[in-house]
Amino acid sequence: MTMTDYKCSIVAQTGKKQKIKYSAESKAEVIDYLKKNRFNIIKIKESGKIWTCINKVSVKKINSKDLAVFSKQIYVMLRAGITIADSLEILMQQTENKKFALIIEHMYEALQKGNTLSETLFNYKKYFPDIFISMAKAGELSGNIDIIMDRMSVHFEKEYKIENKIKSAMIYPSILAVVCVTVVMFLLTTIMPTFIEMYSSSRVPLPAITATLINMSNVLKQYWYIFLVIIFFIAFAVSMLRKNQKVKYKECYYKLKFPIVKNLSIKISTSRFTRTLSTLIGSGVSLLQALDTAARVTGNTYIENKIIEAKEDVQRGMALSQSLKHHGIFPPMVYSMIKVGEDSGSIEEILDKTADFYDEEVDAAVQQLTTIIEPIMIVIMAIIIGFIVIAMVNPMFDMVNTVK
Repeated sequence: MTMTDYKCSIVAQTGKKQKIKYSAESKAEVIDYLKKNRFNIIKIKESGKIWTCINKVSVKKINSKDLAVFSKQIYVMLRAGITIADSLEILMQQTENKKFALIIEHMYEALQKGNTLSETLFNYKKYFPDIFISMAKAGELSGNIDIIMDRMSVHFEKEYKIENKIKSAMIYPSILAVVCVTVVMFLLTTIMPTFIEMYSSSRVPLPAITATLINMSNVLKQYWYIFLVIIFFIAFAVSMLRKNQKVKYKECYYKLKFPIVKNLSIKISTSRFTRTLSTLIGSGVSLLQALDTAARVTGNTYIENKIIEAKEDVQRGMALSQSLKHHGIFPPMVYSMIKVGEDSGSIEEILDKTADFYDEEVDAAVQQLTTIIEPIMIVIMAIIIGFIVIAMVNPMFDMVNTVK
């Protein structure tokens, strides 16, 4: 769908001439809008396509930080008596993220045409997560959209903290990996050629390890561009493979089996599932619909499929705690907590407390993973660089023995 900007010269009911900008799919839609608002039309001029612009500048979903701030700002303005449409008009002018500001602008225009907030969000579902759309709809039905926005701001703020913990944990290992590759490249392309000249003039037989390293250095210097193409091709192939649902499913499955990342993966999925389910149920979304949405935010396709299977058991009359336990998705504590919530009628509160507990567990698991990865990376780096240094220096001892 392509939207177009139209510049309209009109006369308002007060008799004052005005110029306004309106976005629509066709000129007829613009005329219809102006007539509904009782404007006298002087001139309508097309000023350019704009919907394709959104697709170019924002191809990913809005991040958790921006959603948290957006929700909190909407909440504050609604509590102050400002309408949703007016709130969006204010936000599109002051939002620092230009991509997000452009989306808000088009949302504002959609509301001006009579769409509800949930309908507008659904039309922009490629940018907003499912939970945001579901909760906005629940808020409209219950008449508590301001409370819902407050809930969402808290939800996405906690989600952002989890994401930040994971990113922070991977910074140090990533830096070590880059340093290791850089040092190896420097040794092979800059230092090694100096040793090659020295060994060639001495005519000392070279050990196999040194000869191999010299060949690698020569190939790397002469055909470095081929290596770049190979690396790019591998990265592209991996990226394409990860988009395949079967490959993605297998990757998510093995994440739950691989010792180093298993613990962290399960705790992250548990935290996201329990918090999302708590937020949705507390906002008036039905359990079955909430399970659908909560399954998609776990970040693990294998766990998502298991939750959908558990949802089918719930549809047949099984309790949620039993159905989840039957499929063995989460740690045993989760089933016990949900059962307590079902028995006491306070499942929302219990799920929220469970999510808080696993947020802390995620923090501990991240630190544990970092503690394990750091020494492993250092040892690997030391072995690789040590191997190169030994290969370069070893023939020197043969040269000394030859001289003696």
